[in-house]
Amino acid sequence: MAHVEIYTTPTCPFCQRAKALLREKQVSFDEIDVSNQPELRAAMTQRAEGRRTVPQIFINGLPIGGNDDLQALERAGRLDALLATEADAASDR
Repeated sequence: MAHVEIYTTPTCPFCQRAKALLREKQVSFDEIDVSNQPELRAAMTQRAEGRRTVPQIFINGLPIGGNDDLQALERAGRLDALLATEADAASDR
C-alpha cells in the first residue's frame, strides 16, 4: 500500500472531503496539521512546489495537489492504481 500524507487545518472543508475519500477507500494516511505552525506550512509549501493552500496531498512522496486533484484522479479511475503502489517501488522511478 502507498504511503499517503495530507497537510490539513481543522476547519478546512476541502481537507474533510479529501480525508473522507481516503477513508472510504480504506487508505491510512499521516495527517499533518499546519494551523498555527508556520514551520510546518513552510515545509508543506516547499514540498508542494509552492502551493500554500490545504489540503496538500502526497502519495509515496509525490505531490498530488489538493482535494480537487485527488477527486479528479478518482473520477478518471487513476487513484486506485496510485494507492496500490508500494512506497519503495514508487521511489525507484
